[in-house]
Amino acid sequence: MGAGDAVLVTEPRPSVRRIALNRPASLNAVNDALALRLHDALAEAESDPLCRVVVITGAGRGFSAGLDLNGYGDAPGTSGMGQVYRDLAFQRLVASLIQRVRRLPKPVIAQVNGPAAGFGLALVCACDVRVAATTAVFATSFIRVGASGCDLGVSWLLPRLVGAGRAHELMLTARRFDAAEALRIGLLADAVAPADLGSRVDGVVDGLLAAAPMSLDLTKQAMWLGLELPSLDAAIELENRQQVLSARTADSREARDAFREHRSPSFTYE
Repeated sequence: MGAGDAVLVTEPRPSVRRIALNRPASLNAVNDALALRLHDALAEAESDPLCRVVVITGAGRGFSAGLDLNGYGDAPGTSGMGQVYRDLAFQRLVASLIQRVRRLPKPVIAQVNGPAAGFGLALVCACDVRVAATTAVFATSFIRVGASGCDLGVSWLLPRLVGAGRAHELMLTARRFDAAEALRIGLLADAVAPADLGSRVDGVVDGLLAAAPMSLDLTKQAMWLGLELPSLDAAIELENRQQVLSARTADSREARDAFREHRSPSFTYE
């Protein structure tokens, strides 16, 4: 399979980029081809001003089962290096995908259609809105394959989503938990029947597209930065500046006019 096939990118509707991990035979386990193509797909979505929302899902019956333990290849430019150097380069290649999703200046929805373990769970955690089929299952997995339970940013992300106590238990035991539990502990925004997953995600997209582009960008930025800010005062000062920036755009005025006139807004990036 070529690197271009490991991830499928489509535009199911204007302003929406759908990125599907596409190694269904391995439950979309990550290897070098998938990691490189996913980097490209996210970079393309970031640089496209007409793309306002990104949806990440998996092809077939899984979201992602994690690292491909049958062979995951190497990061580019590492041939001839020692094994430790090659392993570290590949680790950084995959881990930086989590950072890239987190930093993308537009909201990312995880459409979790099936198992999400290891890398799959990390990718889910890095997304801004997480919706799953009721048949989805989750696990950190890392500790079960002889690695540290802390990997790919999960030691930072998961406690902030579900609380430190629950995250410790999930990471130390690597037990599987279902969508109902994931919803109950706060990992998911919703869990719906598999047949309803696409329409439920479409509803989330509708809500996001109703907001002005800069409003979405700055809100995502502030929500993630808020997890790192040391005080309420620091958060408010960030918010003060964001409000002034966003409120001065033509798109902001269009959003207010559309709200008053009970119509859909038409944004121009001005």
